[in-house]
Amino acid sequence: MINAEIIKELRAKTGAGIQDCQKALAQNNNDMEKAVEFLREKGIATVAKKAGRIAGEGVVGSYIHMGGKIGVLVEVNCETDFVARSEDFNIFVKDVAMQIAASRPEFVRIEEVPAKNIEKEKEILIEQAKNEGKPLAIAQKMVEGRIKKYYKDVCLMEQDFVKDTEKTISNLVSDITLKLGEKISIRRFVRYEMGEGLEKRSDNFAEEVMNQMNK
Repeated sequence: MINAEIIKELRAKTGAGIQDCQKALAQNNNDMEKAVEFLREKGIATVAKKAGRIAGEGVVGSYIHMGGKIGVLVEVNCETDFVARSEDFNIFVKDVAMQIAASRPEFVRIEEVPAKNIEKEKEILIEQAKNEGKPLAIAQKMVEGRIKKYYKDVCLMEQDFVKDTEKTISNLVSDITLKLGEKISIRRFVRYEMGEGLEKRSDNFAEEVMNQMNK
């Protein structure tokens, strides 16, 4: 059993999240120094400490799919104009814009999803589970797993990166933060798809983008 006080102390030392601290302590027999070293090796402590900084610079990147079928604008922030002009940062922004074009997220992160959307989705998922013949108690547990998939569908940060499905966009942000040494934050985006909302023949432009990213 990991004591809450030692978790609190580790968080204060590293700025890492509760779950990361619990994992670090569990894998290092509650040894504080080894747990700190573990988090630093994983890059978690460094990224977490940068999370509190102000990222007031950055760029608004864009991606237009061939023929103008899909358009994306995305604001990505960093701490300095120097980094905002760097090649690595701008490659990252382009990758994020293409991800949005291909994967159709609705929000940047889980915290932005309205509570009413989550409740409605849970109601639908519970009904689906009940229709499969599952008792209510089991249906509710199934919903917990299915709601995670819902988040992966609608939240950019939870999505698997199209170019490397071993990583999520959240992992990608952590990687670029470590590489550039500054807080990097995806702030907002807008995505347009030609004819969206109009009755017309079905064109899977998002699949075209995904195929292009994987070339």
